[in-house]
Amino acid sequence: MPTTMPSRRRARGPLIALFAVVALLFGGGAVPAYAEPNEGGTKKLRDALEATARAHLEAKAKLDNSKRRQTALVAEMATLQSRVNELTVQVGEVAAQSYRLGRLTPTSMLLNSASPEAFLQRAANLDLMAQRDGKRLRDLTEAREEAQRAKIAIDGEVREQQKQLAVIAKKKKEAEAALAEVSGGGSGGFSGGSSTSAKPAPRNADGSWPSERCSVNDPTTSGCITPRTLNALQQTQAAGYKRHVSCYRSGGDGEHPKGRACDFAAATNGFEDRSATGGDKSYGDSLAAWHVRNANRLGVLYVIWYRQIWHPGTGWRAYSGGGSPAADHTNHVHLSMY
Repeated sequence: MPTTMPSRRRARGPLIALFAVVALLFGGGAVPAYAEPNEGGTKKLRDALEATARAHLEAKAKLDNSKRRQTALVAEMATLQSRVNELTVQVGEVAAQSYRLGRLTPTSMLLNSASPEAFLQRAANLDLMAQRDGKRLRDLTEAREEAQRAKIAIDGEVREQQKQLAVIAKKKKEAEAALAEVSGGGSGGFSGGSSTSAKPAPRNADGSWPSERCSVNDPTTSGCITPRTLNALQQTQAAGYKRHVSCYRSGGDGEHPKGRACDFAAATNGFEDRSATGGDKSYGDSLAAWHVRNANRLGVLYVIWYRQIWHPGTGWRAYSGGGSPAADHTNHVHLSMY
């Protein structure tokens, strides 16, 4: 935890935990309690999900960037080809004129001058013609070379795209293999959350996600989260999903201790040790769907809700984390960030 974290916030953690225990012992109402520390499943599964999702997003960013470069190159090549065609016509006209009139040498043109003035004029005209025709030939040669370079670059982008598509396909298989131990196959996902209103998190110039550390205060705990996770939290709340949230967690593994995950309670009073039903279930359905619809804007690794998991390479899949509401994520939506 960063040393810049206010000490007052650090001290609140034990007090909150103490109040929660007292409330439970004396029959108080539902209080915010931590969800499953390890989010269900095994460490091997969580590591595989993180690795395959990150690799998928990185390959997708490279693929999209290559497609943008290819589009620009295709437009450039079209312009160059138009220039080549234009110059080819001009050079062809010079060649045709030489064929019709015969090849006049500079000496013959000058000797046929009727006067010194005509001699000088012809000499000047001859120089201009040579410069013009020479420039046309040079321009044509350069335009053809540029067009060839653009074509080679386009071919390179096509190979790059094929490479990234192969990476994406490979990571999809790896994710499906990792999920096999907790998944019964594909699932239908959830309805609701149709808006793509999230403010996009900052990206690098090439479209990739910048590396971030747990460097900003987590408004939901006394810990820290990454700037991208904070953006996702703020955008989620701005979209109307304002029930209890807990992000940073010091225990266990996965993304929580790295400040790259948040748990969103389905119940109005916080995390409850029961599966959500009715309006709470609808709230979780809509929230999970919203996170998926805005995944590319926010930088989402994966989402888990109500015995289903969404991975960017596989889509929604059935999921079993161990049987409890926390492990199966039937009482909260789990969001992991890149």
